[in-house]
Amino acid sequence: MSLNEKMAEYWKANVRLLMLCLAIWFVVGYVLSIVLVGPLNSISLGGYPLGFWFAQQGSIYVFVGLIFFYASRMNKLDRQFDVHED
Repeated sequence: MSLNEKMAEYWKANVRLLMLCLAIWFVVGYVLSIVLVGPLNSISLGGYPLGFWFAQQGSIYVFVGLIFFYASRMNKLDRQFDVHED
């Protein structure tokens, strides 16, 4: 595999991971927190309506989790394509 092919595969894997993270971000930040807030409010989590919880706290927890997930997966991807830092 040439260097250009290797770089193209690395970038393709990186974009795939980024698209996954953005899709999760969109679902939690927009769909669950805005679009489906009404139906989710019929469910209670710790005494608070679930839609309200997602809009106020749940989305923040998911976003922070996405940061750690992305960093972890990129470290694995870097090692796989031998572009990691020592």
